[in-house]
Amino acid sequence: MQYQWYPGHMAKAKRQMVEDMKLIDVVVELVDARIPLSSKNPDIDGIAKGKARVMILNKTDMADPKATALWKTWFEKQGFFVALVNARSGSGVKSVQDVIMEACREKIERDRKRGIQNRPVRAMIVGIPNVGKSTFINSFAGKACAKTGNKPGVTKGKQWIRLNKNVELLDTPGILWPKFESVEVGKRISWIGSINDEILVPEEMAMDLLSYIADAYPGKIKDKYGVDEKLPEDRPGDLLSRIAAKRGCLKKGGEFDLTRAANIILDDFRGVKIGAISLELPEA
Repeated sequence: MQYQWYPGHMAKAKRQMVEDMKLIDVVVELVDARIPLSSKNPDIDGIAKGKARVMILNKTDMADPKATALWKTWFEKQGFFVALVNARSGSGVKSVQDVIMEACREKIERDRKRGIQNRPVRAMIVGIPNVGKSTFINSFAGKACAKTGNKPGVTKGKQWIRLNKNVELLDTPGILWPKFESVEVGKRISWIGSINDEILVPEEMAMDLLSYIADAYPGKIKDKYGVDEKLPEDRPGDLLSRIAAKRGCLKKGGEFDLTRAANIILDDFRGVKIGAISLELPEA
């Protein structure tokens, strides 16, 4: 299956982002804490060259805390200022302004020496679809100023948001990049829901996800679905079939409804019903 999604509006949004960069002091990039590197758009590094950079690992409640701690250290070593947040609950959100101001400390000091005072820092918020950008902005601002949704592509255009006298935010649409560097990156992005599910094959997505979880987090699948994770005689799809049988996912005639079972598994993973799971580690 081809994991790729780059509709025309994303190319247009990227061009606008390049144009707006001259107005910006700092780029704040949101990534999903379950896949911090795979959900980081590599195009942003070129677009934001020369700007201060803040990396926000969002949805920390969904990720393995040990893996998240490793990623925080890893990004800091790459020169990013890092914040860990759960935008939905508000955890960690209040610390983000301090991180932004620290990232812009040299710029603020330069302004002060030139006699420029009380000019708000201008931050561009970027991120791929479905990493929780709008939810984060609403939580950060303390009001519903950005549209939210659980499908990619809710934010269609840019909007400036005045947080307070210190920070102004430029929200941007979620954009991917034209070609993923590997199939694995595409898989991870699809698992968290950043690619339109309608163009994907849920059975393949679920089988790959089950295989990863069985290897990386032994016992979680059995705990959730009451089936053996691996049997010696297993063939591709057997685990999905066992879960379909356990959940009563049947078509007329008794055939397993693997599509329905696959969608249940994907929904369970995205709803943290299988547990807090990270899908990649820095050393990998």
